[in-house]
Amino acid sequence: MSRLFRRLFLARLADAHMAGRLAFFGEIKGLGRRQAFTAHLAPLHKKNWFVYAKPPFAGPEAVLAYLARYTHRVAIANSRLVSLDERGVRFRYKDYRRNGRARFRTMTLMPNEFIRRFLLHVLPKGFHRIRHYGLLASANCKANIARARELIATPLPSIDPSTEQHDPDITAGAAADYRPPCPCCGGRMIPWA
Repeated sequence: MSRLFRRLFLARLADAHMAGRLAFFGEIKGLGRRQAFTAHLAPLHKKNWFVYAKPPFAGPEAVLAYLARYTHRVAIANSRLVSLDERGVRFRYKDYRRNGRARFRTMTLMPNEFIRRFLLHVLPKGFHRIRHYGLLASANCKANIARARELIATPLPSIDPSTEQHDPDITAGAAADYRPPCPCCGGRMIPWA
């Protein structure tokens, strides 16, 4: 598996370079030339790559639950908040340097310091936490879902052709769903406020 992954990764990297989708700056600016880039990648073809992959212990549902905890949670759960008084905000946390019962501790912070630390977990405007890659990547989503349905023999939903057009003169409901194409990859852009 590691040899297959290495071959595919390096081939796609070379394709991206030849298509002009890679940019190099500063000390590595010379890698913009094809010969220099090929020479730079040459040792990687001989290097052993290690791929660690095994089936999940509890099945795909456990993997989904695990990922959901990290993609849909906030900085601190309400259940960890202990109290709020004139001394500050008191909450529970885990000290990973300790073992046993001593690992679970409480901390009290002044409200302004608590809010400052909480806001460190808020993404800047224009960023979003969940990125869609693979089957649900916006550039390939419709084709991948259609292929998946074909493989599992699920009938395709009927699509009204008028909703497929992205014409600004269409009704307001359809116009609100208009997403312009990305100038780089051609996928549909998702505007964020």
